[in-house]
Amino acid sequence: MTSPDKLTQAAYVFDARGISKRFRHAAIFGAMDSLDPGEAMRFVNDHDPLPLLAQLAARYGDAVEISYLRREPGEIVIDFTRT
Repeated sequence: MTSPDKLTQAAYVFDARGISKRFRHAAIFGAMDSLDPGEAMRFVNDHDPLPLLAQLAARYGDAVEISYLRREPGEIVIDFTRT
């Protein structure tokens, strides 16, 4: 089993701030679909994406682990790890 530290180091960065809101969720789902088990996507945003988290839970269920690394106003960083 891979340690959380190694998953964090190998995370692919997805900065949602630079993607048009119109395409953002589709781009996130495409990125998530491309991850293999054990890989992580480090999601960066300027607000807490609560609707997105609900959509991820509905779409992937237990196949995705969600871990906040930073949760401050204006700066959100979350690792989404395929399990």
